Amino acid sequence: MPALKPALLAALAALPLAGAASAQGPATVEPLVPAAGTLLDVTAEGRTMRVPDVATIHAGVVSQAAAAAAALGDNAQRMTRVLAALKKAGVAPRDVATANVSLNPQYRYAENQPPVVTGYQASNGVTIRFRDVARAGAILDALVAEGANQIEGPNLSIDQPDAALDEARTDAVKRARARADLYARAAGLHVVRMISIAENGENAGGGNPPMAMMRTMAMKDSTPIAAGEKDVTVTLSVRFLLD
Repeated sequence: MPALKPALLAALAALPLAGAASAQGPATVEPLVPAAGTLLDVTAEGRTMRVPDVATIHAGVVSQAAAAAAALGDNAQRMTRVLAALKKAGVAPRDVATANVSLNPQYRYAENQPPVVTGYQASNGVTIRFRDVARAGAILDALVAEGANQIEGPNLSIDQPDAALDEARTDAVKRARARADLYARAAGLHVVRMISIAENGENAGGGNPPMAMMRTMAMKDSTPIAAGEKDVTVTLSVRFLLD
């Protein structure tokens, strides 16, 4: 009988190992959902309330003159007085930021004629954060007295919303569990446990409240600024196991 070649001997030697591996069967994978029970997905919004403690307002100066240099010079002088008024009122430099500076020609238009430059308009605007909302109205009046002729806002917000957001998260979990208990009772089941919690979004009190919810905090004879209350909300998606 002819001798077997080395390559054939190696192939034969490997056969028992392959058979042993196949005898072990496929690897098992842990299921992603429980084998028994009913899954319930609940979306719940938790909320709490806070009085805004920061008002953000845009104040600016708009100047017009026949020459560009004159418009820009007048604008610079008036804005210097506005910034000085903010400093005198105790507004911190970190709470004042330039938002825009512009210089644009003004045109007169006539039918069938090219536009004619009639002058120039210069504008300079700053964004101001008032950390004492009650004083915001009086400060705005001072700004107008010093030359500000463009005001937009306020946008009322909460300076440090983390604690309020945590309250809203706790409320959302309680609401989700109460809703799960309701569904479970209606189905003749009970809640075994929470399987997962995912945060879908939050609102830290941005945007202005409706006028009906506002509470006036202005000083007498000043522009009224109403702080009101802000809804701080968090939305959760919670999965429960029912049995």
